[in-house]
Amino acid sequence: MSILQRKTSLPMPSPVMVREEFIRATGIAPEHLEELLGLGWLETYAGGADQCLFRDTDIYRVRKLSRICCDFDLPVLGGTIIVDLLERIDTLERMVARLRRFEED
Repeated sequence: MSILQRKTSLPMPSPVMVREEFIRATGIAPEHLEELLGLGWLETYAGGADQCLFRDTDIYRVRKLSRICCDFDLPVLGGTIIVDLLERIDTLERMVARLRRFEED
């Protein structure tokens, strides 16, 4: 008898979800979701039975957008611009940090 624990393999959570799950996870109104899709701000993927699938990483983006629009009383288009700029700043800050570590080595 082995004292080592057996590793059970659980299925990996899916990185995509159907529309209803996405709406529930983000709390976004369906008409606002349609607006974001119309702007091309969110990407969907084709699923079976003509379903649109959404990425789980977009949950955070949509929640951030909702907070910014609500806090600053902005229209959706203005909020999407701000979220995009914040994401670009974050990417640039990570690149600068990597370059600084490279210089130190």
